[in-house]
Amino acid sequence: MSSTSGEIFKITTFGESHGPGVGVVVEGIPGGLVLDVERIQQELTRRRPGQNYLTTPRKEEDRLEILSGLYEGRTLGTPLTIFVTNTNQRSTDYADLETIYRPSHADYTYEIKYGYRTPHGGGRASVRETIGRVAAGAIAAQILEAELGVQAIAYVASIGPVLLPEDILPESRMQVDESLVRCPDASTSAEMIKHIEKIKKEGDSTGGTIKVIVRGVPPGLGDPVFSKLEADLARACLSIPACKGFESGSGFAGTLLRGSEHNDPFVPREEGKPPLLSTTSNRSGGIQGGISNGMPITLRLAFKPTATIHQEQMSVNTRGEAVRFLAGGRHDPCVLPRAVPIVEAAVHLTLIDAFFRQRAVHPDWYRRFRKTDGR
Repeated sequence: MSSTSGEIFKITTFGESHGPGVGVVVEGIPGGLVLDVERIQQELTRRRPGQNYLTTPRKEEDRLEILSGLYEGRTLGTPLTIFVTNTNQRSTDYADLETIYRPSHADYTYEIKYGYRTPHGGGRASVRETIGRVAAGAIAAQILEAELGVQAIAYVASIGPVLLPEDILPESRMQVDESLVRCPDASTSAEMIKHIEKIKKEGDSTGGTIKVIVRGVPPGLGDPVFSKLEADLARACLSIPACKGFESGSGFAGTLLRGSEHNDPFVPREEGKPPLLSTTSNRSGGIQGGISNGMPITLRLAFKPTATIHQEQMSVNTRGEAVRFLAGGRHDPCVLPRAVPIVEAAVHLTLIDAFFRQRAVHPDWYRRFRKTDGR
C-alpha cells in the first residue's frame, strides 16, 4: 500500500491535513523497550507549524497521543499507534479553490488517479502527513542510538542563492536548532533569513538544499541488488513533500572527477584500534556497493519552492477553462527549516529497517557491532 513503508520496522501513516487528525501505526518495535515519549514530542515540536515568523502562521501544538502498544512506559511488541489532533484547520480558506487546479499542487493528479479529491488543503499530499513519519522516526532514532550509537544530523545547506560554506559541518542537533533556519553557521543563517523575509514580503516562496551526515553507522547495512542502502534512502527522502533531488556522497559533483581523484583509498589498521578499515576520503558517502562501509553517510536533498504563493496566478478549473486566482491558506515561504526533522526521520526509518534485516540474517554481525558500555 502506498501509505505503508518498511519490511520489519513497518509504518503506516494516516489522515488528511484538514481532517480530524493524522498519525501512524508502527509495527516491528521490540517488546519491553523503554520509550522516551517526550523525545518523540520534541521531534514533533521541531516539525510543527507556527514556530516563528518565517514559517506558516497555522498554529498547531501537535501534541501526541499513544493509543496502543505501550504499557507503563514500555512497548508491548504489538502495533503502536500515535495520533495527533488537527486543531487549527481553516477549510474556508479554500472555498474559492474547490474547482481550480492549483499550479504545481496535487489537485489534478489526485483527481485523475482516484476520481475524487478533498478540496481543502493538500489532503494526503500535505506536509501534515509527515507527522506520522517524524513520530515513528523518533522511535527508530532511540533504538539506533542505543543499539549502534548512530546519530543522524540534517541541516539547511542553502536557501535560494545563499550557500553554506562546504567546510562547515554541525556537531549536534542543538547547534543546528540554534538557528531559525536550521543552518549551523550564524553569518550564513542571517543571509538566509534576509532572503526569506524578502521573498515573503513579495508573496513568493523559495527552495534550497538540506544536507545530512550520519555518524556511527557500522559497515554491512544494505542489501544488493534492489535494496541498496542509498536506493532505499533515496526512496524515503524523495517521498517527502517538495523533495525533488537526491545525492549520495559526491553526487553529481563526482561526474567532474576522474577515477583516480574520486576513489577513497583504504588505510591500514592501527594497532590497538578496532579491527575496522577507514578511508582517507569519503566521496562514496559511507556506502559502497549499496552497503555501508563504516564511514559517515552523507546525503544532499533538493527542495523546491512552496507551491502556494500569495500572488495572482493563472490556471485552469475543473471545466477546463482558464482562470485567474489568488490562493488562500497559510503556508511556509520556505519549507527547508521545518523539513530538517522530517529528513532525519526518513533516514532513521531507512537505517532501522536495514539494521533489523541485517541482525536477523547475521547474528554474528550484531554481536560484533552492537553498542556496548566500553564503545
